[in-house]
Amino acid sequence: MYTSYTTKNGIKVILEKIPHLRSASIGVWFRAGSVYEGPDENGISHFIEHMLFKGTKNRSARAIAEEIDAVGGQLNAFTAKEYTCFYCKVMDEHFKIGMDLLSDMVLNSVFDEKELEKEKGVITEEIYMYEDSPEDLVHDLLAIKFFGDHPLANNILGTTKQIEQFSRNQVQDFYYRYYTPDNMVISVAGNFDEASLVDMIDEYFGTWSRQGSPVAIHKVNKANRAVCFRKKEIEQIHICLAFPGIELGRDEIYPLLVLNNIFGGGMSSRLFQKIREDRGLTYSVYSYPSSYLNGGMFTIYAGMNPNQSPEVLRLVLNEIGLLKKEGITQKEFEMAREQLKGNYILGLESASSRMTAMGKNKLLLDRVLTPDEIINKINRLTYDDVIRILNIIFGQGLHAAAAVGNDDITSLLEEALKEGV
Repeated sequence: MYTSYTTKNGIKVILEKIPHLRSASIGVWFRAGSVYEGPDENGISHFIEHMLFKGTKNRSARAIAEEIDAVGGQLNAFTAKEYTCFYCKVMDEHFKIGMDLLSDMVLNSVFDEKELEKEKGVITEEIYMYEDSPEDLVHDLLAIKFFGDHPLANNILGTTKQIEQFSRNQVQDFYYRYYTPDNMVISVAGNFDEASLVDMIDEYFGTWSRQGSPVAIHKVNKANRAVCFRKKEIEQIHICLAFPGIELGRDEIYPLLVLNNIFGGGMSSRLFQKIREDRGLTYSVYSYPSSYLNGGMFTIYAGMNPNQSPEVLRLVLNEIGLLKKEGITQKEFEMAREQLKGNYILGLESASSRMTAMGKNKLLLDRVLTPDEIINKINRLTYDDVIRILNIIFGQGLHAAAAVGNDDITSLLEEALKEGV
């Protein structure tokens, strides 16, 4: 069971004690990400994520690394479109060290000018590495075309030009606006003494009083219809297609996940079986939903030899047409529902995954469902629920397409967009 409370200075805390473990995972979450960045700030949340590891008033960057390594722990962070998380996983006997390190990084980072300039080079290399991965790049290009001028189109890493222009004052200004007690969640899962943990959170975070700017949520009113092609000297062509999805927090996400399992979410899915297994046209083909507070997107991906792209695109669109015309079978529905339950339960088999699930939901939705509550929601799903979501997702037609490769297939994608599926 979860324990949840709010500290006197506004920090939301959620805890799950798992006594049989010998470890604990601590996450410090902020509503700070690329969706909250202005045109001259794109990439700054991710930049701040890096800078918090580069030294505090009490520790150098080397000291931070050595202190966590000395107890065999893990200290890391990640930035997404709607949040940033700094987390630590340690043995239960070293819990206080993890809490001390995270609080020092969050409250006392100095944003040293020399370290800031060095980190610009590190992040520039990260951007180049990402650009050299066409399967990753095509998904970002798709989001840019689908969301258009909405902040969800912002790239999490930013651009090399933008990164180079960041000043210390600009970075600190964004940090002071969004990295505040009233805009954060502390999530802990694993083995710990709850009374001691509550005292520890008060000791390390209780005197923090900075107030930030209200977080603005701008809904996606209408997805764009557009095509994008990026030329790369590579052997394969990578294609992504986008359909409108479901916003985070809506119960329609459960039938959508069942639909995704049937359509392209695994090795038994229609796309995988008919395009890879039956015809051998691709190595990788799949689909997945992305859900945000602001909006949602349903994505289909395939990577193939450029000569195969017209046939693969035709088969993908044909499968969508068959879904709309004939629906799904009862057997597919029951199998996909059980698959969803299994994937969910297996995904909670570690303290880290539980900490992540709790932290994200508490931060973005201010509620966390228990595993039993989620399983009950899945069990209550009906065949008709999936048919309804099928018609919502695919009934609006193909909205955006992106491709990365050596052969320009813009005209092929534009034709698919016109057909509308």
